[in-house]
Amino acid sequence: MTTPASFADLDPTTLGDLLRVAGSPGFDRWQDQIRRTGGCADPIHLTGWTLHKDKTTGQTLHHYTTENEPGGLLRIACGNRRASRCPSCAWTYAGDTYHLIRAGLAGDDAKEIPATVRDHPRVFATLTAPSFGPVHNRPDRGVCRCGMRHAPDSPALGTALDPKTYDYAGAVLFNNHAGELWVRFANRLRREIAARAGLTQRELAEDCRVSYGKVAEFQKRGAIHFHAVIRLDGPDGPESAPPFWASTELLTDAIRAAAAHTYTSVSVPASGDQPTRTFRWGKQLDVRPVKAFGDGSDLTEQAVASYVAKYATKAAETTGTPDTAVYCRSCRGMGRSRLYDRAGSALSRCVTCRGTGLGEDLAGLDVPDHARRLMAACVQLQPHYPDRPLARWAHMLGFRGHFSSKSRRYSTTLGALRQARADFRAAQERDALGLDDVEPDTVLVLADWQYAGHGHTPGESALAATIARDLQLNRQTAREELSALEGA
Repeated sequence: MTTPASFADLDPTTLGDLLRVAGSPGFDRWQDQIRRTGGCADPIHLTGWTLHKDKTTGQTLHHYTTENEPGGLLRIACGNRRASRCPSCAWTYAGDTYHLIRAGLAGDDAKEIPATVRDHPRVFATLTAPSFGPVHNRPDRGVCRCGMRHAPDSPALGTALDPKTYDYAGAVLFNNHAGELWVRFANRLRREIAARAGLTQRELAEDCRVSYGKVAEFQKRGAIHFHAVIRLDGPDGPESAPPFWASTELLTDAIRAAAAHTYTSVSVPASGDQPTRTFRWGKQLDVRPVKAFGDGSDLTEQAVASYVAKYATKAAETTGTPDTAVYCRSCRGMGRSRLYDRAGSALSRCVTCRGTGLGEDLAGLDVPDHARRLMAACVQLQPHYPDRPLARWAHMLGFRGHFSSKSRRYSTTLGALRQARADFRAAQERDALGLDDVEPDTVLVLADWQYAGHGHTPGESALAATIARDLQLNRQTAREELSALEGA
């Protein structure tokens, strides 16, 4: 959803629909619903009712129905984390991720993370993918291998210098196995820490805990890499002090050793014309300590939390791919019929996609050629690796893991943050209904809700975009005023 510079820039059809919505009797209530969703670009439509009754007397305390709403619908936020799908809901998700990561760095009493966690050894590590062939880049010194000095926004950046020799198959297979490679790294890291502390694995578990929060990011070339906050705690997590031997230097050394160890690798067997591959992390490994307060050169808690939150709402569309799946739903990208899946039989070919595994024509997609070749590699590799859903995740260039994740005791959870927000809104609703003095246990809530669709009409979309923009400006102003007060 994009905000037009002015309504005069809209096409006649959209402008006409906008005027229809603005002139409808329920426009004010429609605006109120959209503001409550934060300006959601693709709200969920519900129909139904809810009833609050006193359990003892049977008295009706409140009754709500969507029959009196605009269009007979209640609109709620879609909750999509992707900024390309819904900027407003992605902003909420990024905010939750920011507070989750920052609580694990600075502590937060409301989230039951003590401020003493600031004294624990913690670093910000970046683990990258290996090379799959030379690409256009902007080196710190000199020019690109092609002989040109590319502009920062050049579309050539990250694309293969020679598409004929670039290992597109290796790139998407690495993305597909990146999650497993991280697991091996995390396991090896514990062993490296134990070795440096002179402990066994069991003794380490009784003395120290490794906690982390991480986010995945696509490089321009379409390869996944991870940014992670890694912290050493006592055996009970952030509430307990780390052992005397734990230090930032020891943690940094252990991370470098774990990333380079031969155990930290994933082997992919040969299949068809594909050779055996062994994937390891790339040579570019960055490990930097996180400071509570920076001096201009150090990474601060706020900077790290903001960085992680920023990339938690992005995906492979940053490389030019579509943000929706392109596989055939009938065969789930396998290219084979579920009813007649017999080797060597013509009936085994999926009728819908004719065996291609695609629901979209890659040649017709408006995507860069480099991204198209990576997506095509996912589809071409699918028959060779039937246990790996490559075609299904072609729009993600093979990557199928979570973009943001954390260890069990790193910090609070996204679920807890959402529940706190839901509880706050429920308290607001009780106050607005005059039920704040009524004990929640004495109220019986009956409800019946039905899904009735999603999204906006063209005119509604333009109006919702302006509402989302206004809300964002209000939030930014409030944040700047708060920062000014804290700095005074």
